[in-house]
Amino acid sequence: MEKSRPLWDNPLQFVFACISYAVGLGNVWRFPYLCQMYGGGGFLIPYFIMLIAEGMPLLYLELAVGQRMRQGSIGAWKIISPYLCGVGVASVVVSFFLSMYYNVINAWAFWYLFHSFQDPLPWATCPLNSNRTGYEEECEKTSSTQYFWYRQTLNISPSLEVSGSVQWEQALCLTLAWLVVYLCILRGTESTGKVVYVTASLPYCVLIIYLIRGLTLHGAVNGLVYMFTPKLEQLSNPKTWISAATQIFFSLGLGFGSLIAFASYNEPSNNCERHAIIVSLINSATSIFASIVTFSIYGFKATFNYESCINKVILLLMNAFDLEEGSLTADNLNEMKDYLMATHPQEYAQLLPQLKNCSLEAELDTAVQGTGLAFIVYSEAIKNMEVPQLYSVLYFVMLLMLGIGSMLGNTAAILTPLTDSRVIAARFPKEVISGVVCFINCVIGLIFTMEAGNYWFDIFNDYAATLSLLLIVLVETIAVCYIYGIRRFEKDLHNMIGRKPNWYWKIMWAFVSPLLIISLFIFYLTDYILTGTLQYQAWDATQGQLVTKDYPSYALAVIGLLVAASTMCIPLGALLTFIRKRLKRESVSTVA
Repeated sequence: MEKSRPLWDNPLQFVFACISYAVGLGNVWRFPYLCQMYGGGGFLIPYFIMLIAEGMPLLYLELAVGQRMRQGSIGAWKIISPYLCGVGVASVVVSFFLSMYYNVINAWAFWYLFHSFQDPLPWATCPLNSNRTGYEEECEKTSSTQYFWYRQTLNISPSLEVSGSVQWEQALCLTLAWLVVYLCILRGTESTGKVVYVTASLPYCVLIIYLIRGLTLHGAVNGLVYMFTPKLEQLSNPKTWISAATQIFFSLGLGFGSLIAFASYNEPSNNCERHAIIVSLINSATSIFASIVTFSIYGFKATFNYESCINKVILLLMNAFDLEEGSLTADNLNEMKDYLMATHPQEYAQLLPQLKNCSLEAELDTAVQGTGLAFIVYSEAIKNMEVPQLYSVLYFVMLLMLGIGSMLGNTAAILTPLTDSRVIAARFPKEVISGVVCFINCVIGLIFTMEAGNYWFDIFNDYAATLSLLLIVLVETIAVCYIYGIRRFEKDLHNMIGRKPNWYWKIMWAFVSPLLIISLFIFYLTDYILTGTLQYQAWDATQGQLVTKDYPSYALAVIGLLVAASTMCIPLGALLTFIRKRLKRESVSTVA
C-alpha cells in the first residue's frame, strides 16, 4: 500500500511557501537595475505585459501539474510521458547547480550581519596601513565600502587563473548558512511550513521600515523622480522587452521544479488558479515596492556624493584663491568658476585637473545590480545614516530571509524527487537524505570561498541556468498542451478546482508563452554567439577598480559543461526510455 503524501497544514502555508521562494534577491537587486536601465517607470509597461502573457500562465501550469500528479519534477513529467523523465532530471540538475552557489550569498549576508554590530561600521572608513602612517593604498584608490567587499570579505585574487586558498571566515559562514537551511528542511513540509511564515513576512516588515526611513532621507525625492520619470523611447528597444520577459521568468522561479514540488503537497481540490494569480501579483508588487525603497536610498546616496563633491570643489577654490568665507556656494559655483577662469587664467589652469565635474544626474545614472548593489551601494548608503548599525542589521537580516526562503524552494526541488523514489526512501530516512544533499552542496560550495571564488560565482550565476531553464519550460509547455493534451488537462483542472480554464489560459499555454520562450531562447543563443570570447570583470588592486578580462579556456569548458549537463538530460532521458522499451519488447517477443 502506498504511503500517504505529506500535506501543507492549510492553503495559506502553501501560498507563503511560494511567496518565500519566488520573492527573492532578484526583486531587490535586479528589478531596480532594470528600471534604471530601461526607461524608469516606462519599464513597467513591458513588465506587466510579460506578466500577463508569460508569468501567470506558466506559474499556473507548473502548480497545476504538481498538484495533479502529486509528485516531484521527475515523477510528474514521467506520468505525463515516460519519454519526459529527462525534463524532471534537468530541473533537479539546474536546482543542484543553483543551490551550490546561491547559499554563498547567505554566507556573505551572515558575514556582513556579524560585522554590523561594530561602531563604527568596518566599511565606514579605510583601515590604517601597517605603519599606521596613513590609509591602506588600495582603499585610498577606491572607496571604503568597495575595499571591505573586495579585500576584507572576498580577499579577491587579480584573476580567475590565481585560485588562491579557501578563506576560512567565509567557509565558516557558508557552513552556518547550510546548517540553517538543513534545520529548516529537516522534517520536510512539517518544518518548512513553519519557517516560511517568517521568511515570507519578515522582509516586508524590514522594507516598510526602510521605506519610512528612506522617504525621510535628504535627496530621496531625487531618486524617486528618477525612477518614476518614464523614458518611453526605451519601448522601441528590443532589449527592454527581452529584459522584462527574462525578469518575470526567473523571478517566479519557473523550471526549477520547486513550484511543482510545493504544489505536490497540496490537497487535490486546492484552487491553484487563484494561488497562481496571487503569487505572481505579490511577486511583481514586491519588485515595485523594493524599487521605491531602493531608489529613495539611491537618491540619498547620489545626493550625498554630489554634495560632497561640490563641497570639495568649493574648499579647493577657496584655499587656492583665498576667497572670503561664504562668498562661494553651491548656487553660484558655476558663475564663480567662470569668473576665476577669466581673472586668474594661469592659476585656474593649474588647478583644473583637480576640479571634479560634479553632476547629480551622473550619480543617478550609475547603474549597479547584483552583489554590487546589495553589498556595496546599500552599505555605502547605510554608513551615512543615523544609527547605521540598526539599519545594517535590519538590511542583512532581510537579505538572509530572502536568501533562505529561496533556498527552501531550491532544496525542495532536489529533495522531493529523491524522497518520492521508493528505492531511496525505503533505505534512508528523510533527515539523512536532506543532510547528505546539504553536506555535498556545502563541500562543493567551498570553491566559492576561495580567492577566485567570486569569479566562479559569476560563471555559475550567468551560465548555469539561463538557457537550460528556457528549454525546460518550453518542453514542459509543449508536453502539457500537445503530448498530454490540452483537453485532458482541462478535465484534470475541472476535477481539481471545479471549473475548466478559460480561453485566456489556453491561448497563452498553447501559443503565446511557447513563442515568447522560443524568442528568448534564440535571443540568448544569438547573444552568446555574437559576443565572441566571453569576458568577466576582475578586480585590479593597483587601480582600485574592475577591469575586463577574457575567460581562460578551462573556464569556457566549464561553462559548456554547465549548460550541457542539464540540457542534455532531456534528449538522453527520451533516448534511454526508448532503448529500455525496445529491449523489453524484444525480450517479450523472444520469450513468446
